[in-house]
Amino acid sequence: MYAALATTVLVLHFGYLAYLVLGGFLVWRWPRAFWPHLAAAIWGLLVVTIPLTCPLTVAEHWARRKAGQSVQDKGFIDVYIENVLYPEKYTHYLQVLVGLIVVFSYAVAVLKLRQRRAETTSA
Repeated sequence: MYAALATTVLVLHFGYLAYLVLGGFLVWRWPRAFWPHLAAAIWGLLVVTIPLTCPLTVAEHWARRKAGQSVQDKGFIDVYIENVLYPEKYTHYLQVLVGLIVVFSYAVAVLKLRQRRAETTSA
């Protein structure tokens, strides 16, 4: 049961990262999605800059220990992303790229929101 929980937390972690990178584009269609995504983006920024330990990492490590599996003293990105999806030396560049993607998605969302308001006002 604990192994399944660890796997579930792992899937949630990947989902959170996908949401962090791409969730700003949801705002284009659903403007109310801005606030939850902003909270996710701020948390992601804090984890990278301070660094904080993500509660999902803590939960995964706890479940793995309970399941009798080995646990590394590294975070999720260090274990499952860096040197798996890209070389560690590109981490900073990818963090900047993620930030630019989020800023771009928000900038287009603002333009779309202004366009909708203008269309509503003129109609």
